[in-house]
Amino acid sequence: MGFEIDGHTFAVWAGLSRKRKKNSSAGFLKGLLKALSIHQCFTNEVPPTVTGSATSPPSVTPVPPERGNYNVTNANGTVCLLARMGLQLNISYLSTSHGKTVQELMNLHPNITKTSGSCEPDNAKLVLTENNITLTLIFTLNSTLNKYHLSGVELLAALPNMSKTLFVSNTSLNYWVGTLGHSYMCRKEQTLNVTQDFSLNTFELQVQPFGVNGDFGSAEECALDEDDMLIPIIVGAALAVLVLIVILAYLIGRNRSHAGYQTI
Repeated sequence: MGFEIDGHTFAVWAGLSRKRKKNSSAGFLKGLLKALSIHQCFTNEVPPTVTGSATSPPSVTPVPPERGNYNVTNANGTVCLLARMGLQLNISYLSTSHGKTVQELMNLHPNITKTSGSCEPDNAKLVLTENNITLTLIFTLNSTLNKYHLSGVELLAALPNMSKTLFVSNTSLNYWVGTLGHSYMCRKEQTLNVTQDFSLNTFELQVQPFGVNGDFGSAEECALDEDDMLIPIIVGAALAVLVLIVILAYLIGRNRSHAGYQTI
């Protein structure tokens, strides 16, 4: 009896023990799920901290430059060179703050840019100065062919972040070829590669360095503008040919249908 009681007691205690273990396992599982949920919540809300070497922020491309009028007058006050364009400088230089070579795009602003230059029978210069930047465009005229072109570009820049003053020059260029008495025009953006450290972007360009008679002469357009005009011409011609083919096919089919009938 006593043994049965002890056995019964033992069995009850074992049952209680199993129940407690079951409840303990369930509680542990619930706690683990809750902890995982909290961890996931913090993982989603708080981004991980990334360590590493600092890098320079990406350069922001400026908006297209404002189009300005840059004219040169000779000694008697007569305009001898006409230029209307937007100008953007693409410069590479050693930066003191970053300790490495950086590339920067800069727009020239017509309202603060000073214009000067000179006009000779077979060469002309347009000098544009804005703060610590001086841009010189050199034009050459071939009097035998009555053709002119942009033969040289020079840049002198002393920006605050430069380790030293930058001077680049190239006098063997062959851009903006035009005829004497006519202007050269290019509405599309052009990139003139001057040196490894400098290129010049132009927007809505029209220039006439020789044979100026008060205003721009008739414009000779660049290949980029001509290509833009050529595309719609080609598309229109293709559509015209397609319409002609449809009409011819209709007429041929109509004649064949009439030929199939015979009079009685």
